[in-house]
Amino acid sequence: MTETLQRNGIDALLVGGACVSIYTANKYISGDLDFVSHGTMKEIAKTLEQIGFHKKSSRHFERNDCQFFIEFVAPPAAVGSEPITTPFELTSKYGKILLLSPTDAIKDRLAAYYHWNDFQALDQAVMVAKDQNVNISEIERWSIAEGFGEKYQNFLLSCTPRSRKRKPD
Repeated sequence: MTETLQRNGIDALLVGGACVSIYTANKYISGDLDFVSHGTMKEIAKTLEQIGFHKKSSRHFERNDCQFFIEFVAPPAAVGSEPITTPFELTSKYGKILLLSPTDAIKDRLAAYYHWNDFQALDQAVMVAKDQNVNISEIERWSIAEGFGEKYQNFLLSCTPRSRKRKPD
């Protein structure tokens, strides 16, 4: 799908829960594919029709034989107040996909936790952190810059395996 968009001059960056699904080998399953694009909805709809997707609402597309729906969220691609400057490129049997890096995927999920107390998003951030090599100092820097140093500590504690208490002898 992303290659079809690219061939038609439309950029598309995968964001949100689908990145968590990819980075955790489907320990978390997202029901949709969220993309950020600078293409117009008219251009996107025309291109997605080429591969069988039909517009269901202003930003949503579906295909009968696909369990996921596609949503295009408004640009720019950002985590919190910081723009995404370097997308991660993944090559799959279906082609190349531009998506958030594991570090940015964590920041994306933490933004939902920080701003809306979304504990499911916190759990998703922890799952990615446990399964991927990430830049933890960058996540800390970003968290503090966003004004959430204390909540970052909750994330860090959630990533640390809890030590088992020994029973007294």
